[in-house]
Amino acid sequence: MGVQPRAVLRHVAYPILLLTLVSISVAALRWRWDFGRVSLFFLFGTVGYLTALEWLIPYEVQWRPAFGEWGWYGVYFVLTMIGGSLSQLPVSVAVGWAAPPRPALPLWVEIPAALLLGSLANYLVHRWSHHNPWLWRLHGVHHVPRKVNVANNGVNHVLDVLVTQGAVQLSLALAGFSQESVFVVGLFVVAQGYFVHANIDVRIGPLNHVLAGPEQHRLHHSVDLAEAGHYGSDLSVWDHLFGSFTWQPGRRPAAVGLRRPSDFPGTGEVIASHLQALRRPVRAEDAPA
Repeated sequence: MGVQPRAVLRHVAYPILLLTLVSISVAALRWRWDFGRVSLFFLFGTVGYLTALEWLIPYEVQWRPAFGEWGWYGVYFVLTMIGGSLSQLPVSVAVGWAAPPRPALPLWVEIPAALLLGSLANYLVHRWSHHNPWLWRLHGVHHVPRKVNVANNGVNHVLDVLVTQGAVQLSLALAGFSQESVFVVGLFVVAQGYFVHANIDVRIGPLNHVLAGPEQHRLHHSVDLAEAGHYGSDLSVWDHLFGSFTWQPGRRPAAVGLRRPSDFPGTGEVIASHLQALRRPVRAEDAPA
């Protein structure tokens, strides 16, 4: 019996993404490409690649975006881009003050160090957003959809994006990491962020204990808080270290979405979703664990 193309694709989909990431990073550093332009093209390329995979090897066919949802997801994607751009303003000042003109360490040392620090900052802010009632009013917007796919990865409150990305980038800037290392880490974060959210039937096996994957992030969106956890969207080492790693081979979420859907407007209500953050926050015991 011949090898099925879909079975092959499930095994090579993630390595292809990582190989592309490494190749573009090396080329951009070697030939001094414009980092901002490369990052933008890489973002759209990653979204396009993973969206195609969602049609070829879907995890849940029912999780594909409905025709009407694409419009709302597009609006949120633009708002997320705006939030990310706003978070760059204070960071650019810090970078100009703290970042050395040349890498203080070899890039092969600096890049892993920057990745670990940035990942830790993201983990801490993300976990705090699930425990602090005020921050949950922002972050909870992302958990409203009852499906997990590439398109709704961009469903975020603008202020949530600003707080999270600002914290991560500011930590890297104040630590004095070079622009080269921050650029490479940024590409990795983009690739991982959309990969873990992809509705694709890909399993990375033992790598789940080092890198975050879709199997883990679906559990993060579970309505069953006992299996949720997984606050890391790039590395899973912090979930192991801080006791929020719940993945086991074959484990599937009971259902995804909010435990109390009435706490937030629907995803299609973009303005209401943003204005609800001005309301009194939910009590701490009603926020996700």
